[in-house]
Amino acid sequence: MESLWKSRGFWRCSGWGQVFILDCVGGYEPRDERDAQSIIERVTPRLSHANAAVVLSAVKVIMRLLDILDQSSEFVSSLTRKLAAPLVTLLSAEPEIQYVALRNINLVIQKRPDILKHELKVFFVKYNDPVYVKMEKLDIMIRLTNQSNITQTLSELKEYATEVDVDFVRKSVRAIGRCAIKVDVAAERCVSTLLDLIQTKVNYVVQEAIVVIKDIFRKYPNKYESVIGTLCECLDTLDEPEARASIIWIIGEYAERIDNAAELLEGFLDSFHDENSQVQLQILTAIVKLFLTKPADNQDLVQQVLSISTQETENPDLRDRGYIYWRLLSTSPQAAKEVVLADKPLISEETDCIEPALLSELISNIGTLASVYYKPVSAFIDGALYRPIHRLRAENAGDEDSSTSIAPPTLPSAKPSTGGGDLLIDDLLNLSMPSPIPAATITSQTPSSSIDLLSGGLSDLLDTGISSAPVQPSAAPIPSSSGLHDLLGFDSSLNTASPSLQSSAFPQQIYAPQSTVSSQQLWLTKEKGKGLTISGSFARRAGKIYMDMTLTNNTLQSLSGFAIQFNKNSFGLVPASPLKVNPIPVNGTTTTSLPLNTTGTVQKMNPINNLQVAIKNNIDVLYFATLVPIQVLFTEDGLMERKVYLSTWKDIPAQNEAQISVSGVTMSLDVLQERLKDNNIFTVAKRSVDGQDLLYQSLKLANGIWCLIELTPDLANASLQVSLKARVTDIYPSIQKAFQSLLAN
Repeated sequence: MESLWKSRGFWRCSGWGQVFILDCVGGYEPRDERDAQSIIERVTPRLSHANAAVVLSAVKVIMRLLDILDQSSEFVSSLTRKLAAPLVTLLSAEPEIQYVALRNINLVIQKRPDILKHELKVFFVKYNDPVYVKMEKLDIMIRLTNQSNITQTLSELKEYATEVDVDFVRKSVRAIGRCAIKVDVAAERCVSTLLDLIQTKVNYVVQEAIVVIKDIFRKYPNKYESVIGTLCECLDTLDEPEARASIIWIIGEYAERIDNAAELLEGFLDSFHDENSQVQLQILTAIVKLFLTKPADNQDLVQQVLSISTQETENPDLRDRGYIYWRLLSTSPQAAKEVVLADKPLISEETDCIEPALLSELISNIGTLASVYYKPVSAFIDGALYRPIHRLRAENAGDEDSSTSIAPPTLPSAKPSTGGGDLLIDDLLNLSMPSPIPAATITSQTPSSSIDLLSGGLSDLLDTGISSAPVQPSAAPIPSSSGLHDLLGFDSSLNTASPSLQSSAFPQQIYAPQSTVSSQQLWLTKEKGKGLTISGSFARRAGKIYMDMTLTNNTLQSLSGFAIQFNKNSFGLVPASPLKVNPIPVNGTTTTSLPLNTTGTVQKMNPINNLQVAIKNNIDVLYFATLVPIQVLFTEDGLMERKVYLSTWKDIPAQNEAQISVSGVTMSLDVLQERLKDNNIFTVAKRSVDGQDLLYQSLKLANGIWCLIELTPDLANASLQVSLKARVTDIYPSIQKAFQSLLAN
């Protein structure tokens, strides 16, 4: 690092050159605090550079290194003061640069608010600022607002609320509410300002003010209920769902103090079916609150809303809440009071702050897309990792040598799960899908190479964060690719009916054909399926893939209108026809078989056989994920010619070869061959080498991937040792599971 600083051309290069140099410096981990302080002193002059990118890069280096310094030192205090001026200067540039600067300043303030605590006026909005700059300045103003400058802030926000830009006005009104929540002593002034805005009778201002006052009521319960009368006067002008829901919440929360609360809520009940679901939920809750506080006068009203919610609505959330309230009221009114009228947790203004871990990562990437979009680098670059600088690094310096040896990566496997993940289902409500959680079972001899599957390397599939556990190789010697030079004599040395194989490997057995069918698994539980249970399996029959399902209706109504859709997947699996399911009565069960084909859009998944499914019925759209047994994807044209097999084996890099073990195999080799053949794993040749029996096999997946197999029986352990070679190594875990399920007795 010293040689870098002493280089004469270091600061003579162009602005962009300095940006790259500062980025490299930002990734350097200093030896101790003195080293960090030395770097900061050399970087600080770059804060006055004319290029905004250089300034932001210098800020990034300094912000990252500040974390390892003594926060109470004079050096840190002085540096904090020095950072304010260059950040403020960025706001005199073009609007586009201002926007980028403001997004980064927002991060800096969240991390170290003291840096700009005296610069509130700099962020006051100008009349000619673009709206995107105005919005960012508003956010920063609120973060810098405190007890000493609240008067200035409120004066500005009240003026902004009279602007012509509707979105900016709405955000300004919300900002007044945030000030009330953040600065306790100014809450009354903020409420007074909001009431003044309500008196303007501007519709969108009034509605936004009511939403904000609802939040203030939650922060300061039983303190400002005197304004409720003014709010209720605006009932007829409210047409936005959020505003209507807010005023209903206020009426329900203070029903005991509002004389005509029943009359007001009854007016909302008359238009119940036309209301937004958010408003319907608030009407239901508010009327139940009213009944619990004034039970004598509102029994008919609560029965009416419960009846509508449970019998005349198709919204499952509303219906479920209605049933909960009904059962609470019918079994224990006192318990209902404790639940519905319980004290609410106070809300905080800082709910929109970025979580500390992500904030630290974004600070380390100031001046990049990550700091503008507030997303980690990994969202833009596959495989990107964030490496924080750790304090006390000097104490761990002795461990550096031990960390230079890196274990080879292992290959993940997985089992089906109905757990959660967040990939999107295309064209079906754009809701997130769960994905299975992989658990590792095998390891490759050497690191696998990155092979593209339709222009995407399978090695960069989504990382689940679960490490792989290697399988220990068998103690018995196993012939692998080292003996494959003899395959040049395929025609003479390899035969398809060697008696020695039958006598030396496993006892004779009579083979009973076994079709390619996986066992039924529970795909969708009653809880996640909102009363619908789905179990199923996959099968390959007559060259076609089928998804066999059993559906059970545990709801309180008949289920109908079924439809199904798959997310993009590694093999392009899509339904070959619409899902045919007759209406299922209450407590009824039905089965169906859905044919699949592989003509859909291909998208690499992790694991490779992950399939994400959306099923729609008359209640809701339901999601689950499962793993397709890879054997149903083995095609009937998977028998490779011997010469092609030999040349292909040699062409595939040696590091792609992996060893797996299959235990519990007690069938004869002939029976084993027939069973594998019925599942489209074909024997190319078989032979005996030094008394050891070998099978050479091939299979082809539906997406065109070939896998070559060398199979060796291990008589002592009633198992098989299998060598796999393919250009895409991500299929190995699934291949191992296929062999285990097909051959283990």
